[in-house]
Amino acid sequence: MRLRQIALVAGDLDAAEADIRAVLGLDYAYADPGVGKFGLKNAVFPIGETFLEVVSPKQEGTTAGRLLEKRGGDGGYMVILQVRDIEKARAGIAAAKARVVEQADLHGGTVAMSHVHPKDIGGAILSLDFMHPWERWEWGGPVWREHVRTDVSTGIVGAELQGEDPFAMATRWGAVLGREVEPKGDYWRIGLDDGGELRFVRADDGRGEGLGRFDVAVRDPLAVHAAAKARGLVGADGDVVLSGTRVRLVQA
Repeated sequence: MRLRQIALVAGDLDAAEADIRAVLGLDYAYADPGVGKFGLKNAVFPIGETFLEVVSPKQEGTTAGRLLEKRGGDGGYMVILQVRDIEKARAGIAAAKARVVEQADLHGGTVAMSHVHPKDIGGAILSLDFMHPWERWEWGGPVWREHVRTDVSTGIVGAELQGEDPFAMATRWGAVLGREVEPKGDYWRIGLDDGGELRFVRADDGRGEGLGRFDVAVRDPLAVHAAAKARGLVGADGDVVLSGTRVRLVQA
């Protein structure tokens, strides 16, 4: 089980894409036509072997649009974990009595995914995805490997969910994922097999429950921070902010 993709939601996709390119040093994004069924458009950026997606509503009545209204602007949207055994993952969802809001088995079973209802887990939509072979990533498009740039950013290595009761949220995620929850000072943690992690913290920014922060491994955190500051993308707490979501810069 590894963290493979983080999705954000933005009202202005073009602006969000420009900021991500400038700050994280990326030069390619895939527009996945598959998200059109949800009333969305998107951009998916490869960062090493991981992916950063931004979705934006293109019609009324979308889940993403409702999230923009609920949280007062751009923010975190989805956490996508890649699993080696999709049937085991689905059994875990069922055992935890969590609802699945979207499920698909594609290309003869070489691609499969299940989306867990955010009200049944808290913080964000969780997707458990299977790909064969393991290195494949359907949502990045057919030529993503040709466009990977790692001179600035090398990968997404963590996600942070916030809420009023982070322990309860962490416990729920742990039940769905079949993973232990560890106390770590003032937050709770679920470790992943690739060295990545999910953190659960108390919401203290006035925006309520959601995906409040994600971690990106970068080669020069000071340079990335300076690039964000030049674009007005550093918050009052000093964090880089992309699409309304704080970014923790980790030394690669």
